[in-house]
Amino acid sequence: MTSGPTPADSPAATAPETVFGPTFLQNPYPAYDVLRTEAPVGRHVVKTLASEVNAWVVTRHEDVRALLADPSLSKDALGLPRIVERHALHPDGSAGSNPRSMLFSDPPDHTRLRRIVSKAFTMRRVERMRPWIEQLADDLVDEIVPGAEFDLMEQIALAFPIYVIGALLGVPAADFADLRRWNGVLTSVEAGAAEKREAIGLSYAHLESVVAAKRRAPADDLVSALIEAEEDGDRLDGGELISSLFLLMNAGYETTANLIGSGVLALIQHPDQQRRLREDPALLSGAVEELLRYESPLNLATIRYTTRPVQVGEVVIPADEIVFVSLCAANRDPAVFDRPHALDVGRKKNQHLSFGHGIHHCIGAPLARLEGEVLFGRLLGRFRHWELAVPAEHLVWRHSLQFRGLASLPVRMS
Repeated sequence: MTSGPTPADSPAATAPETVFGPTFLQNPYPAYDVLRTEAPVGRHVVKTLASEVNAWVVTRHEDVRALLADPSLSKDALGLPRIVERHALHPDGSAGSNPRSMLFSDPPDHTRLRRIVSKAFTMRRVERMRPWIEQLADDLVDEIVPGAEFDLMEQIALAFPIYVIGALLGVPAADFADLRRWNGVLTSVEAGAAEKREAIGLSYAHLESVVAAKRRAPADDLVSALIEAEEDGDRLDGGELISSLFLLMNAGYETTANLIGSGVLALIQHPDQQRRLREDPALLSGAVEELLRYESPLNLATIRYTTRPVQVGEVVIPADEIVFVSLCAANRDPAVFDRPHALDVGRKKNQHLSFGHGIHHCIGAPLARLEGEVLFGRLLGRFRHWELAVPAEHLVWRHSLQFRGLASLPVRMS
């Protein structure tokens, strides 16, 4: 078992016998190198968060980018259960339909929802949070005991974004533990359909109580802003408001946590790049983009299905088929990136797809970038020596094809 990408610039060129099995999860890049060359558009058995399904997986950057913006691929929540049931290996194992939101809707519904949410979730609001985010980063880093072993995933990577998204939404700090627990169930491949439905129900009930409180006493937070947001007199109805908050709460948490954990590991394993970044803080913004490319927090973008036959390279994917595009594979495509398996914090041309592309490009990307810049800056400035507290081969990546993140990251910093 390996802990991440092969250090060499060209990983071994043989795919595991089971393409998306346990070995793949620990180091997907050798298999992706083979797939991009031999089967860039292929049908596989895929299990992401709920059902194990027969699906098409696309790996080349050019194809992935095109499909992310192709209106022939739908994300509509109402049509998705029928498609999943058709292709599921065990149909009874489905967790049911996805909550209707920007993430699981098509135009014109998506256009309307995103326009209204964007009225409240603005760059200005994100920037106003910078001093608070910087103070939070200082507080968390202050808790690190120099030279002592600690789990960076638990103490920093998972804590930081839940505090940020909770404060952004206006959720009481006392509720953060519940939010983390429910999110853990929703992003787990081990949790069953009943557990996921329960977690969604509890999350929705909690958000409904938060919305009710903000209607009684509005504050300077995103929940209050979304209640008031309108576009040409149009507002989110009750269900749309809750589903939008549910999306922002969960999407903004898991991916940022993975960025932090994977990024710290990458800089430990590439001390020359860590030193370069520490000596030239002006590289920090670009370094966050490179860390996002090097280990995308999402391996496979969220589920899509074809509404008509779609030509991808030399392959025609029929209508009513599930399609997953691999962001990890696209971000290491040698046709786009020079030395794709090398970490280069000064990389000039970085067309990574970790935040997606097209109408579903991540609305929270500015916040994730800010969190990454602030936290990596604090860690680099405070501690000159980073080291793993366990052998690298003992590290385990989470059992998830959807997300690319470490289960834990024992380290020492001094």
